[in-house]
Amino acid sequence: MASSVCGLVGSGQADIRTLTANRRKSLCCALLNLWLGQFCPNPAQLVSLKHSTKMDEYNPLAIEAKWQNAWEENRTNKFTEDQLRTAEKPYYNLMMFPYPSAEGLHIGNMYAYTGADVHGRYQRLKGNDVFEPMGFDAFGIHSENFALRQGIHPSELIPSNISNFARQLKQIGGMFDWDHVVDTTDPTYYKWTQWVFIQLFNAGLVERRVAPVNWCPSCMTVVANEQVIDGLCERCDSTVTQKQLPQWFFRITEYSQRLLDNLESIDWSEHTKKAQQNWIGRSEGAEIDFRIVGSDASIRVFTTRPDTLCGATYMVLAPEHELARDLTTLERHTVVDRYIDDAQSLDLKARKMEDREKTGVWTGSLCVNPITQQQIPIWVSDYVLIEYGTGAIMAVPGHDERDFEFASKFELPIVRVIAGEGDDADSPLEQAYVGDGRLVNSRQFDGLSVARGKTAIVEHLSNVGQAISVVNYRLHDWCISRQRYWGPPIPIVHCDECGAVPVKESDLPVKLPELDDYKPDESGKGPLSRAREWVEVNCPECGNDATRETDVSDTFLDSAWYFLRYPCTDSDEQAIDSDLVKKWLPVDCYIGGQEHAVLHLLYSRFICMALNDLDIIEFEEPFTIFRAHGLLIKDGRKISKSRGNIVVPDDLIERYGADTLRTYLMFLGPFEQGGDYRGEGIQGPHTFLRRLWQTVAETTDGEADPQVVKRLHRTIEKVSTGIENLRFNLAIAAMMEYLNVVRDRGRKFTRPEVEPLVTLVAPFAPHLAEELYERMGHKRSIFQSKDWPEYDPTMLIDDVVSIGVQINGKMRGSIEIGANATEDEALSSAQSHENVSRYLQNSKIRKVIYVPGRILNMVVV
Repeated sequence: MASSVCGLVGSGQADIRTLTANRRKSLCCALLNLWLGQFCPNPAQLVSLKHSTKMDEYNPLAIEAKWQNAWEENRTNKFTEDQLRTAEKPYYNLMMFPYPSAEGLHIGNMYAYTGADVHGRYQRLKGNDVFEPMGFDAFGIHSENFALRQGIHPSELIPSNISNFARQLKQIGGMFDWDHVVDTTDPTYYKWTQWVFIQLFNAGLVERRVAPVNWCPSCMTVVANEQVIDGLCERCDSTVTQKQLPQWFFRITEYSQRLLDNLESIDWSEHTKKAQQNWIGRSEGAEIDFRIVGSDASIRVFTTRPDTLCGATYMVLAPEHELARDLTTLERHTVVDRYIDDAQSLDLKARKMEDREKTGVWTGSLCVNPITQQQIPIWVSDYVLIEYGTGAIMAVPGHDERDFEFASKFELPIVRVIAGEGDDADSPLEQAYVGDGRLVNSRQFDGLSVARGKTAIVEHLSNVGQAISVVNYRLHDWCISRQRYWGPPIPIVHCDECGAVPVKESDLPVKLPELDDYKPDESGKGPLSRAREWVEVNCPECGNDATRETDVSDTFLDSAWYFLRYPCTDSDEQAIDSDLVKKWLPVDCYIGGQEHAVLHLLYSRFICMALNDLDIIEFEEPFTIFRAHGLLIKDGRKISKSRGNIVVPDDLIERYGADTLRTYLMFLGPFEQGGDYRGEGIQGPHTFLRRLWQTVAETTDGEADPQVVKRLHRTIEKVSTGIENLRFNLAIAAMMEYLNVVRDRGRKFTRPEVEPLVTLVAPFAPHLAEELYERMGHKRSIFQSKDWPEYDPTMLIDDVVSIGVQINGKMRGSIEIGANATEDEALSSAQSHENVSRYLQNSKIRKVIYVPGRILNMVVV
């Protein structure tokens, strides 16, 4: 705040009594505005909302209402279908569309949408035809659960939520094309979601199978692996259990390697790409067969450590393994059955805990180690998961910590087969050895390195038909079935004769029926199963009696393709207009939350790859650039509803205006890192915009000062680079610094010095920029000018620098000196500075600390 006051009075150097009457009046107005911004509970209410022609009044509410109306009337931000087809420099700027909760958008949401909008407005000022649509991800469990709690049907609740979100997004001044909106609950949209399902079904990428799935007992529905966080439902934090249910799966695993390979070439946030790499989880190893004693059958295991095969002293099956009960001997059936039932009732989080005590039971059966030919026991234990590998492991307690703990508890053999440098091959192991080394106690493979041992053992077993080299992935097929009500019905009919038959495309959409009783239950069947008249239909193929699928699809399917629909919303005849999609897609810049790295973003990539393979679109990666925005922190915690620290933007906009809020949010820190939200921090950006308004009011005609022009070019470079790199805070800081230079020491400033700053600030404060641009005599919107300032690189050479001057460590001013100025030259210049000289009166300089190009500090007594 002190620096802002200094800027108003010429950095504190000119006595107010020496100013002209006009300057005193301007100064008093500016100080009054500053006082209002600091202490008035609602300064916007102290001025009339009627538009004023007086440039000494900055009324953000009136200005913002004026320009939002103008944008709507003039269709400034909208494209007709013809304009979409003929745009010369198409630039598709997109942010993840919101889920319209009842609470509305909070300040953290506004942070994300403002950052994306700043980027879009910058691209438009650079000359691009920027398409920036908006939509609503309105299906799903969140909406349904809230509707159940409120006793309001979601078909009534969601439209009002969407209306509130749209109001807020317009209020913040986003450059959104409201003629191209998608609402996932609208039948005209989910008709095409069902169409996408059918395309994949016909291509063999969809299948229905009985499988162990994640079941949330609170949401009473299946959730995908990606929606289970540490064993808990990502929506409600309830413990997830497992159920065997018939479910629909998208075969995303067919694309595992392509999804992995393409990460090397796309321009995405590195932590997002890393999250996907880890989730896809490629591992190279071998599948090895262990013959069951007394049978011609075998158990196949996957291992990444075939080099340790000779140390496998027992086998462990997951409780869900199909052979677990079959291999149990008669006398062991009671104890094994009880253990399996108990294990399957445990939640996944408990089973995955590394420090949990190991439990298990012997089946009574044996299998044969294919190298040592020793018979080893087959156990069942809940620390083995059916989802990993084949659901069976060869246990090597000498070289795996979990196996060592299990073997120690149940007194099973522990054999060393890898020895580090200096280790004795026959020395007992007090803990699992997991380091590198050479093979020991491994028959003909003794002495080989770990790497060579892996290859040699697999080659040996391959020759006798007991092993194959394989690549495994952590990624599982995408379960899209949801046993809930509020979602798009899966467009499948079940016929006793024909099996699962897709609905004819001409009969789409399969509309969601209106149900009064839509509460889910624990039966594993969706509420739609209770709508008998809707369920009972004729088979699309044979015409016989049949039934509809009663599950709805995962809401992440709605969002996995929505960006393809935006340019095509003018057409109800096709999901994807190939010409428009070819012109505008893939999305040039996409901004959203990192929490969607392995959900929405991974699924969107898969859908595009599949549609590309089907020749429906010509690209396979949906987003050319993706950047994950940071999070806002308040009182040391992430801003979120669950933490109870929500800040609603409506009151801030009413008090300070949307432009101030936008500028403040972008000033908090690097956009990809987020920032610390403090209510009082908004005063600085508010004062900056008021000073800019006052500066334009006082601008005179005339030539620009060469030194100011040089600073202007540096500012243009900093702002341009800052916006392009999403370092919006640096861009704003550069503009604030330049405005101080323009107003330095009460100097008169000219239009060539000021007008470019109006354009530079436009992405952040679009309403203010429009108003100032108009008052400077322009007849069209600043965003139709396509006239972003260009900087001259030669102007960036530092022959003159600005350095701060401190006295006893406190900043007292700044001076312009040569980049190579000596200490004596810097000291002389500082002593002639009026404000500095005032603090040097009656003082003696005891010490000078001079850092060329940065700071001059004088220690005085």
